[in-house]
Amino acid sequence: MATLRLARRLRAEKADDDLSDGQFSVLAALYVHGPHTLGALAEREHISPPSMNRTVNCLEGLGYLSREADEADRRKVNISLTEAGTTTVDETVKKRDRWLTRQMRELSSDERATLASAAEILRRLATQ
Repeated sequence: MATLRLARRLRAEKADDDLSDGQFSVLAALYVHGPHTLGALAEREHISPPSMNRTVNCLEGLGYLSREADEADRRKVNISLTEAGTTTVDETVKKRDRWLTRQMRELSSDERATLASAAEILRRLATQ
């Protein structure tokens, strides 16, 4: 429960408070992994293509995404971040880092060492 609460608290630190967690997740996926087709993005985010289409339409309307025909296969459409989308992800990451840094400064060196050990264990669990 503590991990879920911490994750929820970090997700609250966003550059655009009107974005849902799912919408920001799409922006972050494109930021990290580059342009995707709608189907590939839906698969990556584990949601149906119609749901992803609604999310992409909304984010495109906000100016965070653009759609472009694939040069190799004109039947495909690639979805990518706009400059505004990239800025929103960058600002959100910075905001979350600042929040977490402030919280970590309040911990003792022993508590930070314990967290570092726990992080390694959680990393191993997440990759199994």
